[in-house]
Amino acid sequence: MALDTVVRDILEKAKSEADRITAEAEKERAAILKECEESIAKRKRAQEKQFEELIRRLARQEISSAELEAKKIVLNAKKELLERAFNEALREIYGMDRENRARIYNKIIERAMTIVSKPRIICPKGDAALIEKGTANVPIIETDMEPGLIVESEDGLMRLDFRFRTMLEEIWEKEMKRISAILFG
Repeated sequence: MALDTVVRDILEKAKSEADRITAEAEKERAAILKECEESIAKRKRAQEKQFEELIRRLARQEISSAELEAKKIVLNAKKELLERAFNEALREIYGMDRENRARIYNKIIERAMTIVSKPRIICPKGDAALIEKGTANVPIIETDMEPGLIVESEDGLMRLDFRFRTMLEEIWEKEMKRISAILFG
């Protein structure tokens, strides 16, 4: 019997020790699980924050890209409208009556003669008759060219381009801001 008691005591102590070790292991397991869950939750929050920032950045990029494309479309439309306005103005100038063309030619010649002392005048075919007779000593050359005049020095070293297209381009370039303000507000 005494042996039974010793065996029982040993078994009870072993069971008690096993229960204590199991309880400690369970506590340690719970602590490790809690730490893992906290780490996972922390990583998840960090990844969600990164993901949200990525979405915001992509949205900003898309908005910027769309705004840039919209500006490009508006700019192209304005450019096209300016080109049409220029071409319409040029068409109006080209279509002016002979009386107005003669008046403009003579003002051009008057101005040019203050710059070039002995000029020769180059004009479109059929327009020589529009130039005043006061330029009798000035050679007039008719050629195939756009409406307007070209005034050259006698030696050909100086050439002033008074073709209507050239003058309109110069005015257009100088007044672009005002023209744009008139057309686009």
